[in-house]
Amino acid sequence: MSALVTRKDIDGIAILSLNRPDALNALSPSLFVELHEHVAAIAEDAENIGCVILRGEGRSFSAGNDLKAMQAGEKAPHPRFQAETVEMIENLPQPIIAEVQGHCYTGALELVLACDLMICSESAKFADTHGKWALTPLWGMSQRLPRRIGVLNAKEMMFTGRVVSGAEAFEIGLVNKCVPDSELSEAALQMARSIVENSWHTLRADKMLVNKGQDYGLKDGLMFERENSPGRATGNEERLSGFKKG
Repeated sequence: MSALVTRKDIDGIAILSLNRPDALNALSPSLFVELHEHVAAIAEDAENIGCVILRGEGRSFSAGNDLKAMQAGEKAPHPRFQAETVEMIENLPQPIIAEVQGHCYTGALELVLACDLMICSESAKFADTHGKWALTPLWGMSQRLPRRIGVLNAKEMMFTGRVVSGAEAFEIGLVNKCVPDSELSEAALQMARSIVENSWHTLRADKMLVNKGQDYGLKDGLMFERENSPGRATGNEERLSGFKKG
């Protein structure tokens, strides 16, 4: 049986690919188990991996949660396993870029919202279809989508279930860039390479400070930064800072 999630490392960049193209990379519990294992391994490999790209094989990133697997009784190791895996992605020490083409619906949208950055192609289609199946968010939609695109835009997407194109996703701030399909993978790799050329010590610190700083108002956030910024790299961390420059 083929791996449901594959990993390829290139010059300090880990590329994770959802590998169910015939099923539009539907997010089955089994796929989440493999994704969880890869994310856990990358989190422990900060000396060798400075950035991550999350993508899907075939014509779609992912059509979302695998309803057929749900109906067949396939279950994750425990009820909150998928949500915890999404949080693991958000909490990776390394920056992570979502590379999105084709469908990115519901659970898949919740998955990419946990990524730090996102590049999509012109064929990308984003939607929250919970309402079409009488489901409610469990993997972070109600919290991460409003923080990404604002409450008004998030409510419209969630209440209507309408499809947002790649071009509109860029306009509303859901993605960093929208590029032609033929340029998508190269654009994501180019962004990742520009990231790993910088100090990995700084990258990890920046991500931690920005993410955790969202829990505070401005005054408390400024205090959090002053008290928790790790300062200039030294020793082994300094070596990592020159990983791509030495």
